[in-house]
Amino acid sequence: LVVVLLGVGLSRLFQHLVWGWEIEGSHLVQVPVSKTLGEFVGFLRLPDFSQLSNPAVYTAGLTIAIVASLETLLNLEAVDKLDPKQRSSPSSRELVAQGIGNVLVGLIGGIPVTSVIVRSSVNINAGGQTKLATIVHGLLLLVSVMFLPVWLNMIPLSCLAAILLVTGLKLASPALVRQMWNEGRYQFLPFVLTVVSIVLTDLLIGIGIGLAISLTFILSSNMRRPLRSIVERHLGGDVLHVELANQVSFLNRAALDKVFNSIPQGGHLLLDALNTVYIDPDILSMIRDFKETTAPIRGVKVSLRGFRDRYKLQDEIQYVDYSTHDLQGLLTSAQVLQILQEGNERFRTGKRLTRDLERQLQATALGQHPLAVLLSCIDSRTPSELIFDLGLGDIFSIRIAGNIISQKVLGSMEYGCAVAGAKLIVVVGHTQCGAITAAVNLAGSQANAEQATGCQHLEPIIREIQGAIDLPSCQHLEQWTEKERANLVDAVARRNVMHTVERISRESRTINRLVQEGRIAVVGALYDVVTGQIDFFTDDAADSPAAPDE
Repeated sequence: LVVVLLGVGLSRLFQHLVWGWEIEGSHLVQVPVSKTLGEFVGFLRLPDFSQLSNPAVYTAGLTIAIVASLETLLNLEAVDKLDPKQRSSPSSRELVAQGIGNVLVGLIGGIPVTSVIVRSSVNINAGGQTKLATIVHGLLLLVSVMFLPVWLNMIPLSCLAAILLVTGLKLASPALVRQMWNEGRYQFLPFVLTVVSIVLTDLLIGIGIGLAISLTFILSSNMRRPLRSIVERHLGGDVLHVELANQVSFLNRAALDKVFNSIPQGGHLLLDALNTVYIDPDILSMIRDFKETTAPIRGVKVSLRGFRDRYKLQDEIQYVDYSTHDLQGLLTSAQVLQILQEGNERFRTGKRLTRDLERQLQATALGQHPLAVLLSCIDSRTPSELIFDLGLGDIFSIRIAGNIISQKVLGSMEYGCAVAGAKLIVVVGHTQCGAITAAVNLAGSQANAEQATGCQHLEPIIREIQGAIDLPSCQHLEQWTEKERANLVDAVARRNVMHTVERISRESRTINRLVQEGRIAVVGALYDVVTGQIDFFTDDAADSPAAPDE
């Protein structure tokens, strides 16, 4: 409003005071002026239905519909960004309403209308909250055109252009340009080229050019990396896991054919279509031919997952991703340790194996054949199956505060190895352990566990852990820095693991015998809760017999 009033005032001032500076009519708003209601109604023109047979009418109508729809959609996105409440406009409903309105307006000689940024921004700046603001806005325009056309015709077009420019700067601010630049060339180039195309041509052609440029970038990206493939080391062997893209078209045929040809004799392929929405029939035929014809000849096993029913490709997993009786019998304790080390590396790097848990649930319902027995702390940050990237039925998991041993713990270990057939016992401690911290703090004080923590049955656990503590070193802990105390706790956690490993073979004749026979090994490990890295104490592994306690 201020801009309009200022423009009108300066226009009138230049017209009367400064010769040659007056604004001509072509640079002012031009609204038809009517003196009577009848004259105003006379401005309306009924449609000429005789032009229905003219092909140019349909071409013009289609062009107007496309341009008006695109302009409305672009404006809705812009208005949603300007809305202080950040609401989302229903685009489909807006287009339907616009279509109905343009049909009715055309019947009385009006021109097509669209949602434009000027009217929308005016409503927002005026505090409009509901659809009633648009209705009132339309009524005000009608009243102004009917009764105030002379005043409207005083408004310079430059004022409206200034309003559009300011609104455009809000939508395409330098911050937005910097944001698009920071997102990379694949975002920045289509953005800039679309803007330049719209400015140099018109809205329809510019958007068409922008769509073509964006499509080119999408196709280029899709052809460069149409598939994501990774070799997964499952218990049953290596599997080439190929994740199909969201849209798999004929453009991906060459990349998929390259993957098929790269699989060695006797290899295993998993085609994962869980995140795929559409697969071209030509690609489906290619997959079907490879699975049913080429793969059997080359000894390649093909597993499928996530394919929709209409593709007529049955989901089928042919590799072993859980511990079976045969697999358990073939593995040695060293191989099981390697499996755990590789699993932790996958967990730490975010490359966990793809597992069909429903299939594992059904397969392990009939029996279990664990590869290892893991003794770990109850800390919520150290779930064994996750930090070692394991599946259902792969391990026996024993959890107790401070990962200490007792007769019950030893009995569980003996059952896991002597009866269930596990090949490895791993004692897993961890950094920043609460039980270790409590044991260290209590070692330098006169209070017992119940007095210090209020836990009635914690004292036996604390005493077990304190067997690995150099008690004189814990004197005057209150004078230590926080970092020094943390380092001491982690050092005690390491010694506690090693102390537990030594006691297992010494206090269990069953486990000592299995170690002596070379059927199992006992190792310690320390898990870093910050990095996710597990340090295995393989040099201190109990793979030689110890003298058992009588």
